[in-house]
Amino acid sequence: MTCRAVIVDDEPLARERLRTLLADEPDFRVVAECGDGHSAVSCIEESRPDVLFLDVQMPEMDGFEVLDALGEGTPPIVVFVTAFERYAVSAFDASAADYLLKPFDRVRFRRTLERVRTRLGGDTPREELRTLLAQVRAAGARPPRFVIRERGRLVFVRPDEIDRVESAGNYVRLHCGKTSHLYRETLSQLERRLDPDVFVRVHRSAIVNVERIRAVEPYFHGEYILTLADGTRLTSSRTYSARLRELLR
Repeated sequence: MTCRAVIVDDEPLARERLRTLLADEPDFRVVAECGDGHSAVSCIEESRPDVLFLDVQMPEMDGFEVLDALGEGTPPIVVFVTAFERYAVSAFDASAADYLLKPFDRVRFRRTLERVRTRLGGDTPREELRTLLAQVRAAGARPPRFVIRERGRLVFVRPDEIDRVESAGNYVRLHCGKTSHLYRETLSQLERRLDPDVFVRVHRSAIVNVERIRAVEPYFHGEYILTLADGTRLTSSRTYSARLRELLR
């Protein structure tokens, strides 16, 4: 039996890595590749793969949203491909066929394929998949640190190191003291994963660590001027002022 595989990852090199490794396995065949979540949904529904190698973090539509958007047919066996650390994936370790923590080697990949082969004889009920998604979101909502790729290296940033976050299209810029890092996630996606008791959205394009606020000045019709510990000054919009007042209280 040949196992039909679909690869979904927004990084071309990551897709190439998976494709190359699968080429050495005679019982696996890559039938499609996708670089974003939106095209992945239609691709998966059309090709009906046996196994799906799915990136967790993608701009606009992440891997969990891809699974949520699939139709009511039998879901494929899922292997998550992620830069999250073990804690973020432990909730679905028993339910998903496996996860691959980037970067991974050939030995680790072949262990994943053995788990997929074991699963091929049975079904993955849709209700089990829904439960899996709920567990993942609950466990992964507040990661212990963010993994950021910069100039060929991995940089790790803990949430408590972040002073503020500003939107940069499908990315965000994490400001940490005198340094900043570009992270592949939208501001709204990131907001859902940060502790709401520590981080507050003050503007449609800015999130602030409440612990870094040193002064608050009334400005205009419910707006405020915030001065942070590093001297940065931001204006909160009226839309988000109620939540700001609640946290500062």
